[in-house]
Amino acid sequence: MTQDTSPVADDLMDEDFETIGDYHRMAAHHFQAAAKHHLAAAAADDEGDDEANARHAFLAYRHQLNGVQCAEIAMMESDSLDDPFDIPSDDAQ
Repeated sequence: MTQDTSPVADDLMDEDFETIGDYHRMAAHHFQAAAKHHLAAAAADDEGDDEANARHAFLAYRHQLNGVQCAEIAMMESDSLDDPFDIPSDDAQ
């Protein structure tokens, strides 16, 4: 298996997360890596290589979980969206 050398991965591997955009970029990196591992798992399955299939499936799942986590953090940290179900406090009236 080759090392991921995508521009997204290169930019984020040693960076601190400081902005919502950083979390979006890291989510994209993980989703991209998950897709690559899913394709590798499918190819391994086609070739009858159960060990490689299982390894790539596990890595795809792990990247997917990390991607979802980063996407959730980006969404929760975003102040630009109003929640229509927010109940105003008595202090705000």
